[in-house]
Amino acid sequence: MRIGPHELPNRLFVAPMAGVTDRPFRQLCKRLGAGHAVSEMVTSRADLRDSLKTSRRLNHDGESAPIAVQIAGTDAEMMAEAARYNIDRGAQIIDINMGCPAKKVCNKWAGSALMQDEALALDIVAAVVEASAPHGVPVTLKMRTGWCQQARNAVTIARGAEARGVAMVTVHGRTREQGYSGQAEYETIAAVKAALSIPVCANGDIDRPEKARDVLAATGADAIMIGRAAQGRPWIFQEIAHFLATGEHAAPPATLQVREWLLEHLEDHYGLYGELAGVRTARKHIGWAVHALPGGEDFRRRMNRIETTAEQSRAVHDFLGELAGAHPLWPEAAPLPAEPVDALAA
Repeated sequence: MRIGPHELPNRLFVAPMAGVTDRPFRQLCKRLGAGHAVSEMVTSRADLRDSLKTSRRLNHDGESAPIAVQIAGTDAEMMAEAARYNIDRGAQIIDINMGCPAKKVCNKWAGSALMQDEALALDIVAAVVEASAPHGVPVTLKMRTGWCQQARNAVTIARGAEARGVAMVTVHGRTREQGYSGQAEYETIAAVKAALSIPVCANGDIDRPEKARDVLAATGADAIMIGRAAQGRPWIFQEIAHFLATGEHAAPPATLQVREWLLEHLEDHYGLYGELAGVRTARKHIGWAVHALPGGEDFRRRMNRIETTAEQSRAVHDFLGELAGAHPLWPEAAPLPAEPVDALAA
């Protein structure tokens, strides 16, 4: 699997998620089997680049290549300048956000709102590709199936993006109107794949190995992108890779191994955010990891009252150590009902 000049180790990608896929989380997912990770969305507005939030989102210290940065905006020249700015600071792939459904983004006509204005969307694509090409940096595009059920124009925009030099397209199988509700559909992704010669990545509701297999089969996609299912379970990439290679489920990781992964992630997280913000922003990552465990809800409530990183890390260490005594392997959550392959393409 290639994106421009970059050979990726596999076709299992972690999705860019605001407030989630910071540099420590991207590094963790790559360590646990993700072949590619894209940064959180960063604004194209130059006046916001010096903010603490943006500076953290642009932190790539120690991150393995290729470094991919997602940019968002509504003005072609501003987006081109944002591409150049991020390339100067280490970006090796630029991803254009045309998929975010958040109201605060769409109300400014950014994110998936751009899909309502195909001419503007493709002007932005052309400008970003032109700005990135002299540096040898490929441009990718992440979008939805359309703005609403009646206007699913992903194929049209994808064709236009390919004609303007985009190296890969990722399609989330929902409209902007759906947000994250309902079920993703994959028929539109299959149509995009059939229409393009560049790689296409399928995204949406891929939460277990069987679903990954079925989405790849139903869409013909070159890669899959996993978002919410990686929250609290970043080793899902290893699980899917094993299943796709062997047709069998991998054994659950050892509970003490998961503890080691989580504690190392916390240390990296604290290093980026500092003491006050670190302990608070780490709560969601810990909560995702423990919520389905025996005693997990009680632990999460106690953990959310902890105010220092040292105490938080120690609490995680002790809780998972006790859990390992009763469950040497990571306890499995109740399996989701399987969906037939034909339902995936409906």
